[in-house]
Amino acid sequence: MKSLDTSYETMSLEERSSGVVVVTLNRPDRYNAMTNTMFVELEQLAIALDDEDDCRVVILTGAGKAFCAGYDLADAEELPNLGALGMLDQQERAARALLAVRSMRVPVIAAVNGAAAGGGLSLALAADIRLASMNAKFNAAFVRIGLSAGDLGASWLLTRLIGPGATSEICFTGRFVYPDEALRLGLVNGVSEPAALLDDAITLARSIVANSPGGVQLSKRALQANMETASYAAALELENRGQALLTRSSDMSEALAAFKEKREPVFTGR
Repeated sequence: MKSLDTSYETMSLEERSSGVVVVTLNRPDRYNAMTNTMFVELEQLAIALDDEDDCRVVILTGAGKAFCAGYDLADAEELPNLGALGMLDQQERAARALLAVRSMRVPVIAAVNGAAAGGGLSLALAADIRLASMNAKFNAAFVRIGLSAGDLGASWLLTRLIGPGATSEICFTGRFVYPDEALRLGLVNGVSEPAALLDDAITLARSIVANSPGGVQLSKRALQANMETASYAAALELENRGQALLTRSSDMSEALAAFKEKREPVFTGR
């Protein structure tokens, strides 16, 4: 991924293992709070990584003591003065960024190393998998600043992760959810010691990279699409098409050959 632009103002990126790109929100002095520049760069980066054939998994984390503290309140004072259309433009800019992250063709792992609040919670929810450090904490902070918890996909994603009752209580109170509860609720997949969080995320990413690129990518498409499908029959139809496509790939033939020869398969993504 030598051709990938790394000159971002609000984040840094590094290929930490073959096919594994770590994206670090890099405003530690502001607890990686979101700005309009960050929204633009998140969208641009998600699109750029999707164009990189060698990118197989993205890990998203934060610099310093936080994952992401939500929208930077230093910029929030201007929001009431934007007018209805100006505010809609602002909201849509932010929403495009998170949609771009969620829509990436490869799996995204959020390594939540501290506070994931408000829009930071929404960003963590946009990932496919969440790992938390023992220092992590999550909250839907919107009601505490006079806004709705229906922001940047949080109401849709959180309900599907942990159910409507738990989501309602967390969103109506704005209270923090700490790692043990987050794991019990299913908000996160695992909890790590702070020093081990990124290594654990990379280990998980490597276990994904070891599989067929096409199989992983079409699995992600099926999982996401079927969250929005209203019927079992429609889910089966989508799955059938994905499987039919993958049987035409060289990776499936390689996997079968490797099984017969009692060796590890060598996947090419073709």
